[in-house]
Amino acid sequence: MNASNTRVLLTGPTGFIGGRLLYALDQEGFRVRCLVRISEELVIKRPLKLEPEVAYADLLEPNTLPQAMEGMDAAYYLVHSMGGRSIAETKAFADRDRKCAKNFLKAAEEAGLKRIIYLGGLGETGDKLSKHLASRQEVANILQSGRIQTTALRAAVIIGAGGASFELIRYLAERLPVMMCPRWIKTRSQPIDVQNVISYLVGCLRQPATAGLTLDVGGPDIITYLAMMRIYARVRGLRRFIFTVPLLTPRLSAYWINLITPVPAGIVFPLVEGLKNEVICRENHIRDLIPIELMSMEEAICTALTETEKGPGHLPSRQACFISAKGTWG
Repeated sequence: MNASNTRVLLTGPTGFIGGRLLYALDQEGFRVRCLVRISEELVIKRPLKLEPEVAYADLLEPNTLPQAMEGMDAAYYLVHSMGGRSIAETKAFADRDRKCAKNFLKAAEEAGLKRIIYLGGLGETGDKLSKHLASRQEVANILQSGRIQTTALRAAVIIGAGGASFELIRYLAERLPVMMCPRWIKTRSQPIDVQNVISYLVGCLRQPATAGLTLDVGGPDIITYLAMMRIYARVRGLRRFIFTVPLLTPRLSAYWINLITPVPAGIVFPLVEGLKNEVICRENHIRDLIPIELMSMEEAICTALTETEKGPGHLPSRQACFISAKGTWG
């Protein structure tokens, strides 16, 4: 799609991915309208070339969507309920996500959108898939069931400042010289740097050949979560001892992590539950369609640390990886 002639609706612009994608789309010249929940406020963290339109709507309220969709050519769907402050609040997230996706698709079809691009999660389908990953797969199925060409990206763990996965690793490694972890920490994953994900999301909009496809996205490294923790410790110059406890359930792990980190148990629980599922790319077709340079896990952690310390847009130097554990790390 030609950037200057394409109007893009961006859902989730206040989130971990959406805020970065807004900046990337703006830099590419796309005209962006941000769909913001009525209870939220859009805060622009970096200067933009063109101030985006803002449409206040709620995906659970279908009557608020037609005006937000009017005149749009394409849309990014970056909506995930996942969890709340407590584990009890996670029980209803799959139902919310299902309703949101159905409402969104219906409104998008009525508005005549040409493309939808959805960012979901990796994980083999089946009964053993965690509720969180199963819900993301269900949302992809709903969006791809309509008349609009929908591209579904399936991503593994996304590493970047402010992302729940990175913040869990950061706080645990910074605060605990000795870590007691569940056996699932030895499950393999294919983590990917958040900026690589943003490049793929923008690339899908520019590359017509991605329309209607389901594409796996992952970084160059296939490693265990235990290896991620050790890489973080090595990058930071920390000496850490990590051992596993066979009987530590996902629920107990979530409560334990919630005591150590500021990440709410309601968000930790679906992430920890998902550790039982390997999240590895089944194919790498997206690398042919959208060739980019993929960051290693070490480079991704360096970039995330630099952004945490200096703010968005700063690139790391080798020295930047070894930041004092004082100040922002407290």
